Amino acid sequence: MALGTATPRYEPRFDAGRICLDLLATAHPVERLAAVEPLRAWLTGAAVVPPGTPLAHADASWLVPFRELRTHVGWLLRVPREADAGPYEHALARLNETARAAPPAPRAVRGEDGTLIRELTAPPQCAALLAVLARDALELLTDPVARAAVRECEGDNCPLVYLDTSRGRRRRWCSSEVCGNRERVARHRRRAALARA
Repeated sequence: MALGTATPRYEPRFDAGRICLDLLATAHPVERLAAVEPLRAWLTGAAVVPPGTPLAHADASWLVPFRELRTHVGWLLRVPREADAGPYEHALARLNETARAAPPAPRAVRGEDGTLIRELTAPPQCAALLAVLARDALELLTDPVARAAVRECEGDNCPLVYLDTSRGRRRRWCSSEVCGNRERVARHRRRAALARA
């Protein structure tokens, strides 16, 4: 990177097909849940909470449980159960325990234009938001059709997983615009290098 240029800012991604899979994407290519403000932004961006939900009460104590849940979900999705039963069972028990909390209670209210919008009855607590994510992961893990559609990106050094809902189930990358473009550029460069040789 040239001297004086800014480090690229990694925007949160919400294209994995499930919020629990979007949570996994918060660890790549850099840790996105290292501070409270990015966590607040992610919760709204992933639609875990409706836009405008007050999250000022979220503090640094929320970061560790969200990262731990991410680790457990990643373990359960990526590691075959037979590989190491102890950590798998631990991750499953933690996921089940997290899902037991009551999720935030929604309500419908009239917006400024008179249409109904969703909001939460009270500012959500950490355990309630974690429960939303844990329940989404449980639904994914226990639905054989959805579970069979989980794929790992074929991009170089990309550990992201996504739900393949494409026609024919032929999606290869977490994002055609990100990893797909990188692959196409690399392929073009290889062909150009061979043509020059």
